[in-house]
Amino acid sequence: GDDIRPSTAVWVGSSSQLLGVFRLSDEIRPDSAEAIKLLKAANIKPTLLSGDNTSVVTDVAARLGIETASAEVLPEDKAKYVSDLQQQGYMVAMVGDGINDAPALATADIAIAMGGGSDIAIDTASIALIQPSPLRVVDAISISKATYAKIKQNLFWAFLYNVFALPLAASGQLTPIIAGAAMALSSVSVVSNSLLLRRWRPHNRKSQS
Repeated sequence: GDDIRPSTAVWVGSSSQLLGVFRLSDEIRPDSAEAIKLLKAANIKPTLLSGDNTSVVTDVAARLGIETASAEVLPEDKAKYVSDLQQQGYMVAMVGDGINDAPALATADIAIAMGGGSDIAIDTASIALIQPSPLRVVDAISISKATYAKIKQNLFWAFLYNVFALPLAASGQLTPIIAGAAMALSSVSVVSNSLLLRRWRPHNRKSQS
């Protein structure tokens, strides 16, 4: 055909002769480039690890804007790659969907399994996405950051409340009724602040518009 993109060759033959050659290539999901762009904007460095041949991996990385890519990587080498990054002080999130990704998923600080992946990848991962869209990875990181920010805010206000309220209560300047009301108000403020997470929205998906 006219498609000259790099691909993987599969040779088929009998015991005595070559019967044919198939060339296989994976289609890049329409939202992959957008997901990579959003990850880089969030100061997350994407890296492509694949067991496929060098020409295919290099082509995919170039089309997605991924500067760091490794081809013909064995499952144990993927795990070692993740471990080496961790030893350099990086926090590593591994995204995978196959059996070959399981060792690296188990090694990573954050393991994300794509929807529709193998059972072992899903069982190993700390986050399992329902849909196999790269933008879901961006959403998972985004909602995690928003949730963590709320946790820190709630801890700050709870700590501030105790810093001021406990000495007043101990010195008798707060009556039990007022102290109880203040405690209830503190709980309400924490819950109300947490409910603001309902404002969070996933990134726009151009491929679905």
